[in-house]
Amino acid sequence: MKYSRLSKEQFVELYQEFINFLATQSITADEWKKLKNEKPEVAEEELDVFSDLIWEGVLTKVKYLENISERHMHLFDLKEKEMKLISVKILNPEIDLRTEVGFSWFKRNFQSDFVEYLTASKKYSEDKNVDKFSLIQQGAVITKGALYQWFDDMIE
Repeated sequence: MKYSRLSKEQFVELYQEFINFLATQSITADEWKKLKNEKPEVAEEELDVFSDLIWEGVLTKVKYLENISERHMHLFDLKEKEMKLISVKILNPEIDLRTEVGFSWFKRNFQSDFVEYLTASKKYSEDKNVDKFSLIQQGAVITKGALYQWFDDMIE
């Protein structure tokens, strides 16, 4: 398995797509039930293959990721050949960016001495989707990039 298996909730959400996937494998509903009961390891493999297909499709399309912790923001713009990073560090120990109060403080003080910025770019490894997935596993979430673009405009 290249990525990770989808959660039960994700499988429920993708129920119709999974049925279509099984159909492309020429597996009917009755055959699927039989497979789960008689050859659970084969059923598990099918779940893994489907999960990888879904992840591959999502990761190919994702353009922005954000990882926001208590005092750091890591904002990624996932370009074709490289990923660009805008990193924000809050030096005020009383601030938690994950809260409404903390983020409001940041919006008012983003140009103060209590905020540091760093920009960087990095070429992808052999498989850029694995690089993107690694960031997601570390806590990044897929976004539309509004925060990245705001910072990018401000930094220029």
